Amino acid sequence: MAKQKAVNPSGKKKPEAKKSTVKKSAAKKPEARMPTGKEPTPAPERLKSKFYEEELERLQVELVKLQMWVKHAGLKVCVVFEGRDGAGKGGAIKALTDRVSPRIFRVIALAAPNEREKSQMYMQRYMRHFPSAGEIVIFDRSWYNRAGVEPVMGFCTQAQTDHFLDGVPAFEKAVVDAGIILIKFWLEVSEEEQTERLQDRVDDGRKLWKLSPMDMKSYSRWYDYSRARDAMFRATDTGYAPWIVVPSDDKRRARLNLISHILDHVPYKELPREKIVFPKRQARGDYQDSKYPFNYVKDRY
Repeated sequence: MAKQKAVNPSGKKKPEAKKSTVKKSAAKKPEARMPTGKEPTPAPERLKSKFYEEELERLQVELVKLQMWVKHAGLKVCVVFEGRDGAGKGGAIKALTDRVSPRIFRVIALAAPNEREKSQMYMQRYMRHFPSAGEIVIFDRSWYNRAGVEPVMGFCTQAQTDHFLDGVPAFEKAVVDAGIILIKFWLEVSEEEQTERLQDRVDDGRKLWKLSPMDMKSYSRWYDYSRARDAMFRATDTGYAPWIVVPSDDKRRARLNLISHILDHVPYKELPREKIVFPKRQARGDYQDSKYPFNYVKDRY
């Protein structure tokens, strides 16, 4: 038996439901973009805060063990962080170094070269920061400026970049042969995520210092940077100093993955520790509480 149509007692036509103004493309999950030329795969769900904090704490405990072993065994470790503006290099370095000693984990973030440095051999100003025994040196951008920002922004000639790319493999082979453990990270961020992060710097007064006129110029040259990155990988991704690509649209996942990679690739053991016993405090003796009129910070909170 056929179903009867529902009767509208008012006789008026029901208003049609408004169509969503949200574009279908906006509802799609972001895709993980890799610089390997492979088809992009759907990005995994972003890590939850609770899981991230627990895992980060566990990995940071291991980093302290690594630090103690590096000092004990006299290891020399050099970690390079590269990637586009907004790829998450600074946050990853902060997570890596937050709970370790700055005397062992040294972060190097060099400014633009001065006139004297411009006259030197290109690698010279970077080499003086290389690790000695018992040190882990982290480069927040590195000698690879000559393969990326410098040619893209016109700070060097293409001939200079080509000369650099020809010589880097031999240079890094010498570094590795000298006993330095060299780890090179490329943090890969998507166009959409980069835009969102740079906009966040505009809107957040705490991050304005991260945004420079150079960043805006760089932002407009996405594919120039892509070409420069591809050429850099072809020339310098070697067996003894490979590039490790870290998809970084999910900052939390990127940080955990790269810290785990360091722990896997720098050999270390947990050193035995003596039981810590606090000594008994000395007796007051003839000490009298001070009556000096100290200037205290204003109690605003």
